[in-house]
Amino acid sequence: MLARALRKPVPDTEPAGASMPEPAAGPKRCGFVAIVGKPNVGKSTLLNALVGQKISITSRKAQTTRHRITGVRTVGATQFVFVDTPGFQTRHGNALNRSLNKAVLGAVSDVDVIVFVVEAGHFNLADAKVLALLPAGIPVILVANKLDMVHRRGELAPWLRSMQERHPFAEYVPMSAKNAKDIQRFYAIVEKYLPEQDWMYDPDELTDRSERFMAAEMVREKLFRLTGDELPYTSTVVIDRFEEEGKLRRIAATIVVERESHKGMVIGEKGEKLKRIGTEARQELEKLWDGKVFLELWVKVRSGWADDEARVRSFGYE
Repeated sequence: MLARALRKPVPDTEPAGASMPEPAAGPKRCGFVAIVGKPNVGKSTLLNALVGQKISITSRKAQTTRHRITGVRTVGATQFVFVDTPGFQTRHGNALNRSLNKAVLGAVSDVDVIVFVVEAGHFNLADAKVLALLPAGIPVILVANKLDMVHRRGELAPWLRSMQERHPFAEYVPMSAKNAKDIQRFYAIVEKYLPEQDWMYDPDELTDRSERFMAAEMVREKLFRLTGDELPYTSTVVIDRFEEEGKLRRIAATIVVERESHKGMVIGEKGEKLKRIGTEARQELEKLWDGKVFLELWVKVRSGWADDEARVRSFGYE
């Protein structure tokens, strides 16, 4: 059941690829598209470009995405239901990472097509471990992302030939998630793998995630962006209160860290870092919801929470 799902944004706020011309109507198609790959290959950026609105948070810190995020986009007669996944975790075997890996495996087990995202021209052991997890019998499209970062396009040809030897990919798509034409081309490629059937969502819905969830994610994004690599990725955000009064939303949230020293990093000198996290998150949420937001933030220490199965579940992880 959708919980106050996000709706299509107005055209002048849409990112690249969002305002593409709608193709001619035909038989209705609808299906699930899993977006998978190792951490930090651009999965969330790709999802946001495909949906036409920011619904999945991004930062340079690995393991930013921790939940399966469902993004919906209806183009002409076809409804694409995209599932963004956490990057598969191979370094640490704590309860949090086991939860993240479970989300990845769950996402790819029952979809119509899998989009395997790698950086164009690169493939390492972490990529190989994700590729080895993909189930047989489901078509896999290789997306060579961040094409805009490749300076010599001619070098991609031998790399693509080497990728053909690694897996029987259904399609090979060099692209940049920031390029509107690439996004438009991507829809046409994926469409033929989706079954002819009725849509699952209203045509203007963009995600099945609730506003409460989006609030926690937006705070977590600003937390990671503003603390950089100083703060361990195990920090998380819990919504304590979410109230609506018309177009006004009152939100109280707690940033959970594992050590007292981490708490100091988040609060900053005279509380300036925490204030900036709150301000930037509030501004992003007001833009997202087109309404006023009052946001209160607190910081608490919960030692060892990322390796406590019960606490990981209580913080909303699967």
